[in-house]
Amino acid sequence: MAGHVDVRYTSERCYIQGQKLNIWGEERLYKILIVEDDETIAGGLKNHLEKWNYQAECMTDFKDVMGKFVEFEPQLVLLDIVLPFFNGFHWCQEIRKVSKVPVLFISSANESMNIVMAMNMGGDEFIEKPFDLNVVTAKVQAVLRRTYEFQGSVDVMQWHGAYLNLADATIEYQKNKMELTKNEFRLFQMLLEHAGKIVSRDALITRLWESDEFIDDNTLTVNMTRLRKKLEQIGLKEVIQTKKGIGYMVAK
Repeated sequence: MAGHVDVRYTSERCYIQGQKLNIWGEERLYKILIVEDDETIAGGLKNHLEKWNYQAECMTDFKDVMGKFVEFEPQLVLLDIVLPFFNGFHWCQEIRKVSKVPVLFISSANESMNIVMAMNMGGDEFIEKPFDLNVVTAKVQAVLRRTYEFQGSVDVMQWHGAYLNLADATIEYQKNKMELTKNEFRLFQMLLEHAGKIVSRDALITRLWESDEFIDDNTLTVNMTRLRKKLEQIGLKEVIQTKKGIGYMVAK
């Protein structure tokens, strides 16, 4: 039937019938990392989510889930429990060390203890296999709305493996954490918001004026120098580029 997606899983194959287009009309593409070692199931999830205007990526190197997580910077993770090398509980714990990104477990290991473990390890939902992709989509939508839209903003900004915590003004990179002053935090937040683009000195000074402190060109330079020093101390070297006579930028 047109506009309907019906999915049934067997142990070997995934059957997808029909197609459903995105009804949200979103300009924003949420990124979803699929950590599932069954290529058929992973591919079915990826194809379906992309039809709903999500940017989905499947895990291929199960030894380095965190490497892919840092590189892809997803807003949500679909995570199986039974995986090669390390199980999903392990990877959920590793994700929780650096991020509050929602994690939805997808597994046929649906015993009560596994569901309890999934939640205790930091999971946000548990979806039992075999599943209907419409149900998966509904749960993904609900979790994304609950996490990002209802809060009004994301509480963590991710950039090339670094995490800027908007709640406590800290920057974390490779398990090194540094507190930023109010001005340092606002500068780095604005640069990340415009990653890949030059932010003018005037625009940065205007952002700092929000603190009700007197800010001039020299104050901006001092704060930028201090910010660079703190970033270098946690391993983020030469992150902020100076564009002489214009402003500053960080790579996209």
